[in-house]
Amino acid sequence: MDRTATRSVTFTGNRAGEGRRHDDGPGGATRCPDCTDGLGRPRPVEPGSWRDRVRENPALALPYRIAVFIAGLLFVLLGLALTVLPGPLTIPPVLVGLWVWSTEFEWARRIFATFRRKAVDTWRHARQHPVSSLAVTVGGLAAAALVFWAVGHFHLVDRATSALGLG
Repeated sequence: MDRTATRSVTFTGNRAGEGRRHDDGPGGATRCPDCTDGLGRPRPVEPGSWRDRVRENPALALPYRIAVFIAGLLFVLLGLALTVLPGPLTIPPVLVGLWVWSTEFEWARRIFATFRRKAVDTWRHARQHPVSSLAVTVGGLAAAALVFWAVGHFHLVDRATSALGLG
């Protein structure tokens, strides 16, 4: 048995009006049989793998997909919550959430592949232009340090809370 082979599934009738039967009801888009959970088409998996066995068990397939979706969503929400902090702290949790989703959902795999491709291009650019990359990085860190110093030195948090009537 070839372990590198993946199970591919062909879906037909995913467009409105295509592949409909007379008893399908009045109009509307038809769904593939594996997409009834509303989470999108599952990614192809290696036959006989753990994930393949989970998908073949109807009692586990939907709860597993929902758990993967919720885990990814928690990371994405954490990344969005971190947007109030300065710096790039929001990016890693969002990418982790997208990676978690990409393990199960084809739509997330396509988005994650785009981000991965752009990250590789960015890293290649940084290696080709080390001086400008270093200048941008050091400049960003210096600007962040300046902001932190100014907030503490001028008591900007206390002034903002008193100006808003919260303190």
